[in-house]
Amino acid sequence: MERMVGLTGIYDIITSLPGIILALSFHEFAHATVSDWLGDRTPRLAGRLTLEPWAHLDLIGTLMLIFFGFGWAKPVPIDPYNYENPRWGLLLVSLAGPLMNLVLGLLLAFPLVLGWGWFGPGTGSILYRLLQSAFFINVALAVFNLLPLPPLDGSKVLSAILPEGQQVIFEQLEAYGPIILMFLLVTNIIGRIIGPMTNGIVEFLITTASLITGVH
Repeated sequence: MERMVGLTGIYDIITSLPGIILALSFHEFAHATVSDWLGDRTPRLAGRLTLEPWAHLDLIGTLMLIFFGFGWAKPVPIDPYNYENPRWGLLLVSLAGPLMNLVLGLLLAFPLVLGWGWFGPGTGSILYRLLQSAFFINVALAVFNLLPLPPLDGSKVLSAILPEGQQVIFEQLEAYGPIILMFLLVTNIIGRIIGPMTNGIVEFLITTASLITGVH
């Protein structure tokens, strides 16, 4: 709850909220869109083929993300049996959300790099802070969701690529996934896992944007 104390905490909340809304909305929209492309009309009928934030945001999950650094959106309802190949269709749909966040991360890296001298660190620019927060949130959300723990997207990706016998065993463990995930979050083990991975991707995207734009 320390982030709620003082002006710094309020400023952090204000500057992170647009990035959170952007990241969650595009993440769920990507799931819905790929599922629709693969022949499943379930997301369309549920009104999830939209970038309208209120179609995707879960109030409690969003507040948890703002104040505690982890949270969730409304899961997109899908029916894998509408895909020509349910196993690989589910893999593509599961990857769509994190990949969308990485694409957004790369796109956000360009204004950060190009505006470095105008509104970058040390200028006190709220624009820089908004872009920086949105950039980092998208990368962190992608990395977090690719962890192979139910109910995260990474668990569905792992399940799809496992041999059939191991896939059945893994699916039987899914009921314990949320408990394991909560334990790893509370003990900050996940933070120590995804922190270096997130920082590595952040550096890679900034370096890529710098090379493309010629800004060093």
